[in-house]
Amino acid sequence: MTGSLQEAREALGQRLRELRRAVGMSGRVLAEQAGWHESKVSKIEHGIRPASEADIRTYCEILDASEQLPDLLATVRNIDSAYVEWRRVLSAGTKRGQHALTKLSERTKLMRVYQPYVVPGLLQTADYARAILRQAIDFYRIPDDLEDGVAKRLERQRILYSGDRRFHILMGEQALRTGVADEGVMTGQLDRLIAVIGLPRVTFGIVPAESYCPAPATNFVMYDRSMVTVEGVTAELKVTQPREIAIYGRAFNMLASQSVTGEAARRLIRAAISWRSEPCNGQSHP
Repeated sequence: MTGSLQEAREALGQRLRELRRAVGMSGRVLAEQAGWHESKVSKIEHGIRPASEADIRTYCEILDASEQLPDLLATVRNIDSAYVEWRRVLSAGTKRGQHALTKLSERTKLMRVYQPYVVPGLLQTADYARAILRQAIDFYRIPDDLEDGVAKRLERQRILYSGDRRFHILMGEQALRTGVADEGVMTGQLDRLIAVIGLPRVTFGIVPAESYCPAPATNFVMYDRSMVTVEGVTAELKVTQPREIAIYGRAFNMLASQSVTGEAARRLIRAAISWRSEPCNGQSHP
């Protein structure tokens, strides 16, 4: 579980504990009145067990704290929405997730993207996106709507060319060499990256392989200063706490300071294209 999610659960538990103590009720008595096992109160109040909306309603009813109910329910819902399992996001296939990303992106004035291992979705060619989404469909065993997902991903890329939005996109040098697909697809994708350099609304940088960031950065996207999304293996984390967003901002700035842009970025891309053209390397990729 992510640290921020656990901290949120612990903070909610502390609020419930304070409500209980304010009326002089022990955890044992509350559990008896609720019909719960005695340990449930302790687990909720220490963030070990997530509190459900039904749990919150029970607390407020027993402690005669109905005025606290709306705010506590909102807190629970925010915690639930912050950590969304991929099986929920992708339950209907890849298209719906792409649609949600498009809507969020359209509301954003400055989008900052960091992707260490693969090319970010906003810069993917159709063939590269098809390879990425095919792997996701197979890995997560979700409905196969591959072509709809690819079409929606390419449709989303239109935001790069319209409106007054700005984009700062960083990717790790490793992404130039990660074997997502065959050599033809990879070369086409690298050519696309060269074309991206110089787009008027886009700052594009590559973080060299030897660079180091003290924050163990995984891929993340910053939407203005209001939200950060982070992709894990099993779930997506949505960060909305200003203090945490600021930390992601510092990590992004540090990565950006180490990145290369313009002609230096083109040289790295051309070096990756040359590397892929070597027979011994071509045989090692799918």
